[in-house]
Amino acid sequence: MKKTLIVFKNELITTVNRKSFILTLILFPMISLVIMLVIGNRNQASAISTVLSQLTTAEEEIQLLGILDESKIILNIPCGLKNSVKLFGSLDNANQALVSGQIKAFYQIPDDYLEKGEIVVFRPDFNPLSAGDDNFLIEKLINSNLLSAYPEMEKLINNPLNFETELLSPEPQRDPANQLTFFLPYIVTFLFYILILSSSSLMLNSVTNEKSNRVIEILLTSITPLQMLSGKIIALGVVGLLQTIVWSGTGLLILRISGSSFSLPIAFQLPVSVLFWGIVFFICGYMLYASLMAGIGALVPNLREASQATTILVIPMVIPLIFLGPIIESPNGAISTFLSLFPLTSPVSMMTRLAAGSVSLFQLILAVLLLLITSYFVIRSVSRFFHAQYLLSGKEFKIKYFLQAMIGKA
Repeated sequence: MKKTLIVFKNELITTVNRKSFILTLILFPMISLVIMLVIGNRNQASAISTVLSQLTTAEEEIQLLGILDESKIILNIPCGLKNSVKLFGSLDNANQALVSGQIKAFYQIPDDYLEKGEIVVFRPDFNPLSAGDDNFLIEKLINSNLLSAYPEMEKLINNPLNFETELLSPEPQRDPANQLTFFLPYIVTFLFYILILSSSSLMLNSVTNEKSNRVIEILLTSITPLQMLSGKIIALGVVGLLQTIVWSGTGLLILRISGSSFSLPIAFQLPVSVLFWGIVFFICGYMLYASLMAGIGALVPNLREASQATTILVIPMVIPLIFLGPIIESPNGAISTFLSLFPLTSPVSMMTRLAAGSVSLFQLILAVLLLLITSYFVIRSVSRFFHAQYLLSGKEFKIKYFLQAMIGKA
């Protein structure tokens, strides 16, 4: 235990004193906060300019819609639509008005509309955004005339439905219609992916550098491989955990600031429980991938081949990124559940699910247990790599050789 503590102190002090680590830890959150504060201060001025711009251009954008009613359905134009539509008696008059710019489009309602339900639209150009609003206006006009004898039914059809959702979960839920609801899990997923990968890479660099400098051979004369590996994992885990807390805390703070700056609903903001589980899954995910990185570092002859070999380990972490869309759309689906419980994909997938919706406590605990059990066996296997037969072999790294060493058959 004493020797493990010595390795822990040395690795922790060496890593924390690096300028690159200090800049990454402090500079990135500070830049993010400054950008958010600047955007928040300018948001109100931008909103005012947008409103003024809309007011100054509103008159130019307002144009009439023409209607050529051959079916004689439209007998009355509601007061709210009289300034938006104009009836024409012939196709020539409607065409002339369209060419001269008096109307932006006209709708020809055939005499067999009640049988076929088809309407012909004449437009000078293709504009799907504007066409959607225009079509809704014509639909509202037709419904008003067809249901003129049933005003209550006409009111229900023409007015959009208002759904009031009551959730059993006590935690606030994000609005599914808000695009940021789907954007937020993307941020959490990529942030967690970067944190685990960067923290695990510290272990790879440490082992590879000590192996190339022959320092690791000197260390193994006085301590066991398991003691050295445990000390390094704990030390670099503390460094990564510190980075996770700072970055995650900054992310939550940015969400709070953005909620007040951009008037985002409170339900959109991430609960504090996500930060807690983020720390738990970071620790478990880091233990697993850091030990695997240490195994690669013990087998590869130099740092360049080590960087190439890490591609193999990154593949399981990329799988949740490939299925990011299905996980966000269906957080409790079969694919999401499997990826969040499978140890190699669990850390990133589970955080995506937590950011996209709620996850049962049973699945969270089960995922943590599976990660811890897998990490334990991987650490025990990797500790066997730190022997002369591996450290001094100088063989080219191959995945087959790595797997055989993991199960003790190399």
